[in-house]
Amino acid sequence: MRKALRWLLALTVLIGTLSTAGAATAAQPEATDIKDRLLAIPGMSLVEEKPYTGYRFFVLNYTQPVDHRHPSKGTFQQRITVLHKDVSRPTVFYTGGYNVSTTPSRREPTQIVDGNQISMEYRYFTPSRPAPADWTKLDIWQAASDQHRIFKALKPLYDKKWLSTGGSKGGMTATYYERFYPRDMDGVVAYVAPNDVVNKEDSAYDEFFANVGTKECRDRLNGVQREALVRREPLEQRYAAYAAENGYTFNTVGSLDKAYEATVLDYVWGFWQYSLLSDCGTIPADAKNATDEEIWTSIDTIAGFSFYTDQGLEPYTPYYYQAGTQLGAPTIVFPHIEKQYIRYGYLPPRYFVPRSIPMTFQPYAMRDVDTWVRHNARQMLFVYGENDPWGAEPFRLGKGARDSYVFTAPGANHGARVAGLVDSEKTLATAKILEWAGVASASVQANPSSAKPLAKFDAKLDKRGVERTLRP
Repeated sequence: MRKALRWLLALTVLIGTLSTAGAATAAQPEATDIKDRLLAIPGMSLVEEKPYTGYRFFVLNYTQPVDHRHPSKGTFQQRITVLHKDVSRPTVFYTGGYNVSTTPSRREPTQIVDGNQISMEYRYFTPSRPAPADWTKLDIWQAASDQHRIFKALKPLYDKKWLSTGGSKGGMTATYYERFYPRDMDGVVAYVAPNDVVNKEDSAYDEFFANVGTKECRDRLNGVQREALVRREPLEQRYAAYAAENGYTFNTVGSLDKAYEATVLDYVWGFWQYSLLSDCGTIPADAKNATDEEIWTSIDTIAGFSFYTDQGLEPYTPYYYQAGTQLGAPTIVFPHIEKQYIRYGYLPPRYFVPRSIPMTFQPYAMRDVDTWVRHNARQMLFVYGENDPWGAEPFRLGKGARDSYVFTAPGANHGARVAGLVDSEKTLATAKILEWAGVASASVQANPSSAKPLAKFDAKLDKRGVERTLRP
């Protein structure tokens, strides 16, 4: 009986902690230092503080339920960061959809509104992973609920307007968050967010690759890709030596042969995702007469032979799990390569997740989000890059959308930003971001073409490094 009472008391305390973690701590003496105020939030703990001129930057852990529908069934520590400017400024809620960086950085909307920035590590990306991991609790609603609880916890402290943002999978995440919790944010800025509504219909990607850039550039890329498969035997011998030298293994994908082909088939996609048309001069112009070294180097530089190893795939297990259960993944054809050179084709996500983790695809998940955006989008901005493959299937707005926009930056890749839009769209987008954040001046409200970022560009905070992974 005593054991039962102790268990019941412990369960009551856990539920109480989770239910009040998002509430203001009015009963506690009000702290004045921002660190003390953050740490007064139930479930919040400090990992470290890093100095940065003009800001306070904190790496924190926040206690989250593994299952938001059943919060008593375990918790995990989710890593977040806070780039603190001033509680009188608006706040931007950012996630990249993967790991969170613990180096101070500022996303474009944060610079535009000169605000605070909260950044969230996506659940199940280490170290923000429950142990043991119940993979069925990795879905877009659970992740959106993570964001909702963080917002509810921090809103009493940062009580001005909030915008959510993210790029690629982060742009998808910001969109899903808005779909499930449309009353939280005052605006959404989603960058280069794919929208794979029907997973088995991917002709839009084939059309993209048939027309992107110039014929000369496409021919160069296609030639190198084909030649890498024609020379499969000698280049796979080099791959085997490379793997042995670095201790790479291929248990998840199945074999070195599959990993080699998957890397080569990523090559053209990888170029357009991260390079510009002006970079075509770096691609061998005459692939048939190029050396093995030139073919290997070009493929490795753009696609990366280390990625489909067990060691390269392991950090991305949560992404591939989601791609194979809800997000979908593109399958493209290669009309410039004869069938005898392609043994496996574009492999589905199942090949990139350990077989010990079950996966079942839910075709309704993306259809639901797409329908919601078309009919219910409010104060949402989608930014795409003209030459980015992931933009081949974008979000679109229907008649029910209000004060929402889809813009495409000409010539841009997966790093497309508001700053790269044509002038009329750039100023309109900037004005809308300022307006949604509640910091648009009277002159900007009267004349959106005068809109500019409120904070000056900071080379350390605002310059984006390129992480070459060919996921969204």
